[in-house]
Amino acid sequence: MRRDPILGAAIKAIGPCLMAERQRKDHLSALAGSIVSQQLSTRAAATIFGRFLALFPDDHIPDAVAIAAASDVALRGVGLSGQKVGYMRDLSARIIDGRLNLDELDALPDEDVIARLTAVKGFGRWTAEMFLMFRLHRPDVLPAGDLGIVNAIQRLYGLRKRPNPKRVLKMGEAWAPYRSVASWYLWQTLRNEPLSKATGSRRQSPRTSRAR
Repeated sequence: MRRDPILGAAIKAIGPCLMAERQRKDHLSALAGSIVSQQLSTRAAATIFGRFLALFPDDHIPDAVAIAAASDVALRGVGLSGQKVGYMRDLSARIIDGRLNLDELDALPDEDVIARLTAVKGFGRWTAEMFLMFRLHRPDVLPAGDLGIVNAIQRLYGLRKRPNPKRVLKMGEAWAPYRSVASWYLWQTLRNEPLSKATGSRRQSPRTSRAR
């Protein structure tokens, strides 16, 4: 807030950070949920994920073996596309054969986690960054290619053009080492129209001083 008065004003207007409220129970359900939610609204994704869980005993979060054992017909029946069924199968196979050890992810550096996850079919950098932020609670992730982040920055800072990823990362230097938190607040500004008044007419870029 001290380094960036514009974002600081937005933070004051929004209030406490609630990132931890968006949470799955375990790593596998978070990754399976990310497959389900691709190109779907939040409501539709929640409905399909609920049907997916209902395939397993007591609607319990399944393990990779149980997912692998589910038939294509069953997975398609809950609303997964053929492509997403393939993604689920690749995720399960990598966990089962040890290419993806979910227990190791907690201790790995951010970029190593991204490398492990983007090896899975259907997982790009954005998916890995969301996992880092909302499952592993890594504090310093800035998804520079996220359209919501780009739109929020353009609106909040009064930019004539959408900033490209390079500019987003440059602006984000001022928010380190809490760029995950900054990202969460940027997303929230898209839901809060009055924030343009809260930030006033200031349109300068955040300061890039490294002072803590």
